[in-house]
Amino acid sequence: MGEFEPNIVAFVCKWCTYTAADLAGTSRIQYPPNVKIIRLMCSGSVDPIFVVKALSQGADGVLIGGCHPGDCHYVSGNYKARRRILILKTILQNVGFEADRVWIRWISASEGKYFATVITEMVEQLKKMGPSPLKTAWDI
Repeated sequence: MGEFEPNIVAFVCKWCTYTAADLAGTSRIQYPPNVKIIRLMCSGSVDPIFVVKALSQGADGVLIGGCHPGDCHYVSGNYKARRRILILKTILQNVGFEADRVWIRWISASEGKYFATVITEMVEQLKKMGPSPLKTAWDI
């Protein structure tokens, strides 16, 4: 049996983080292939239910990526995302789930290298944490 490879679902802003992921690819910056990217118009449109559903359907971690605070193309979407995810992480901790499996990062369009760094760090941390406890609970 091989080493555990985590599955990551990334909900990313079309304007910044998705463009950074694209820049990383076109610049041939290497990062682990463990991430499945879902492009949204804004990080503020990430409903906490999306995060919970991703975790319950086999993701070991979830990344929410958006524009830097103050630079949102929809004025305050990233502030909305930050509030929602902080509340969600508190709820996850209160029910005994590791809230460190959910990350929120501000990655601008010009930060392809930083995007790759975030994915690499997240994969390393999730490898240390092991598979999501929801995987074994649901036998995924």
